[in-house]
Amino acid sequence: MAKKLNLTLKVWRQNGPRDAGRMETYPARGIDEDMSFLEMLDVVNEELITQGKEPIAFDSDCREGICGTCSLVINGVPHGGRKGTTACQLHMRNFKDGQTITVEPWRARPFPVIRDLVVDRGAFERIIQAGGFISVRTGGTPDANATPIAKEIADKAMDAAACIGCGACVAACKNASAMLFVAAKVSHLNLLPQGQPEKNRRAQKMVWQMDREGFGACTVTGSCEAVCPKEISLDFIGKLNRDYAGALLG
Repeated sequence: MAKKLNLTLKVWRQNGPRDAGRMETYPARGIDEDMSFLEMLDVVNEELITQGKEPIAFDSDCREGICGTCSLVINGVPHGGRKGTTACQLHMRNFKDGQTITVEPWRARPFPVIRDLVVDRGAFERIIQAGGFISVRTGGTPDANATPIAKEIADKAMDAAACIGCGACVAACKNASAMLFVAAKVSHLNLLPQGQPEKNRRAQKMVWQMDREGFGACTVTGSCEAVCPKEISLDFIGKLNRDYAGALLG
């Protein structure tokens, strides 16, 4: 039989982008240890609605660690600090009965708070629009072996493509740098033959857009890699720096 937990939540509440915001305290009683963190928030919200109070606003979609929308800072760490785990995959058995849990939104100027725990990550979308695509006409669906790709290259490209764009890297970085995100998005296309025609332009345009959005500089502290739920490697930042330098020199 699953254990029940009684917890105390300290949650960031903010009515809108111009509101100063504040921390509010809520009880979370009778929480099944097999629930996910978001399911626990659902239970708390149901109780708030029953009391005629405003529920806590937070983002979610797939709840399977795929979409990246469950952007929560839990006890000071993006996604709660479990290796390779998003907030929606974080189970309540990782917490202790009677524990106090703080829940906050991403803290970065390029990610303004919309309401409570929901932030606007449109900056990431604009970076993708700047160069996260290929424009070569491919016609119909090609055969899987039509363009031979070495396994090592294919594996690296897939590792980079695993980035779900959640923004945990930005939230963890003292400079609010988006380099790990941009490096993953540039690398997964620049590694493949289909992405070669636009390789230089892609690196330039996505880095330039990142700077325009107001993200900070990367000082390679490794905090981004430590909290990334898909364990994107810092090696991709090195590759992005090489691609960008090559684009400027070319």
